[in-house]
Amino acid sequence: MKKIVYLISPNEIKNNFYTHLKKILSVGNVKFFQLRLKKKRKNKIIEIAKKIRKITKKYKVKLIINDYYDISKITNSDGCHLGQNDGSVKKAKKYLNKKIIGVTCHNSKLLAKNAINDKADYLAFGSFNKSKLKPNAKRANLNILKWAKKNIKKPIVAIGGINNLNYKKFLKSGANYIAISSYIWDNPKLKPEIATRKFK
Repeated sequence: MKKIVYLISPNEIKNNFYTHLKKILSVGNVKFFQLRLKKKRKNKIIEIAKKIRKITKKYKVKLIINDYYDISKITNSDGCHLGQNDGSVKKAKKYLNKKIIGVTCHNSKLLAKNAINDKADYLAFGSFNKSKLKPNAKRANLNILKWAKKNIKKPIVAIGGINNLNYKKFLKSGANYIAISSYIWDNPKLKPEIATRKFK
């Protein structure tokens, strides 16, 4: 199965999360798992990341820590994802040596070019739709993916309100991976692992 899913964690890590995560990753279509906990203290994020690390390692999924490259190093994760206000990519690169650094570029060619100059390993564009995870995020359109496919030699991630009905258009437009969170974790009709199977 082709690994096209870039899975982002739920905002709250509940007790059944780890069981669900094992089942989701066993499906075989998840390439990256990003731990994104905006409201937790660093020591709590470290504790959670260490537990997740064991699971992602087993299923050969790359563990990415959102915002904090120091936590990425402490927990021996595979890399870090930086938003535009989360510090310098160059600094993170130096600090993390050969680990993966991803950068949010919204809908901007300029931000994408800057990220490439700073030697980012992948670029994320979005938000393409309204999303529960980032309700106030800047909007992006498919043209940025088409441009990136032609002009950028790094992996491209599409993010924002992506679900089983709309994901193919992002892949066709140039995304290598689709970032998904709400559809997996907050789906009233489907269990997380069944929701994950929808992305092929």
